[in-house]
Amino acid sequence: MIIAPLVFSTLVVGIAKMGDSQTVGRVGIKAMAWFMTASLISLTLGLIMVNLLKPGIGLNLPLPDVSESSGISATAISLKDFITHAIPKSVVEAMATNEILQLVVFSVFFGVAASGLGEKAKPVVSVMDSVAHIMLKVTGFVMNFAPFAVFGAIAALIAKQGLGILLTYGEFVAEVYGSILLLWVILMLMGSLFLGKRVLALPAFIREPILLAFSTASSEAAYPKTLEGLKRFGCSEKISSFVLPVGYSFNLDGSMMYCTFATMFIAQAYGMEITVAQQITMLLLLMVTSKGMAGVPRASLVVIAAAMAQFHIPEAGLLLLLGVDHFLDMARSATNVVGNAIASSVVAKLEGELSPAGIEADGLQPEMAMSVQQENA
Repeated sequence: MIIAPLVFSTLVVGIAKMGDSQTVGRVGIKAMAWFMTASLISLTLGLIMVNLLKPGIGLNLPLPDVSESSGISATAISLKDFITHAIPKSVVEAMATNEILQLVVFSVFFGVAASGLGEKAKPVVSVMDSVAHIMLKVTGFVMNFAPFAVFGAIAALIAKQGLGILLTYGEFVAEVYGSILLLWVILMLMGSLFLGKRVLALPAFIREPILLAFSTASSEAAYPKTLEGLKRFGCSEKISSFVLPVGYSFNLDGSMMYCTFATMFIAQAYGMEITVAQQITMLLLLMVTSKGMAGVPRASLVVIAAAMAQFHIPEAGLLLLLGVDHFLDMARSATNVVGNAIASSVVAKLEGELSPAGIEADGLQPEMAMSVQQENA
């Protein structure tokens, strides 16, 4: 309910405050360069880990018959489909269906146009700014009930699936979580190249959205709180309001790592030999098809299904994942939040829009605050 109006209002205000289209273009290029690099690293890590660990080989589970249906649409996405899908037929339709990529495209056009009009657009930008703050206030109301919703969702999942499924898939789940933890380390190291020691303080500012994304298995649900956390970390609102929503379409690091890992896991389970050349092709294919992936539960399964169709991997293999996918989605959703927060912070740093504001107020140790301030200087 809150995502579409919040993304639209914050993105328009962020772009309008940048001042001109040249600044928007410069920030956009830096953001996309980071997104493409992080995407490539995430997908490559998934391939490396699945080839090292080989979770599908020797799987002590009955394999679904290849004729069975998973119920997941396996529609492949071409470059043409991706581009045409990115342009909304109607912004109202994009908002109604929470099509974040389409909403981002429209918001960028709207924001650049508002910036170009200057004084004439100020009243509208002011209204958008008010809308953004109102939606953040609404978010606060919703968050008061989040613990009850999370409790209900997790309790229902365990009641339906049972804890036994975690024991059955224990090794596979542990290997996915271990790979995601390694991805966290790599993302933090990448961030440290630009932020220095200050990157170590970032998780403290976004711990609430990380936990929310983990418990709800939806990185989109954590968007408002991530925006607030980045502001307290010192990111300029005009930068985070632009980079963060774009990142939700182009920078879902946890989901992308899982795409290559899960696709190869199913191929291994059915004893299929996927050559190195085919794996590289798979990686490049997923670089395109994963863009615009919604940050909501089970969205990555659609992308995996499309990749499987391209390499003739039995669609029924998705049934091997469905039982534990929610538990795995929790980890990759939290990773998406971390990846986008680091991306926003790095772009803010490169633009000279990262201040030490709010460090001590967030409860960090004085020594850490001083270290961060010195690093920033």
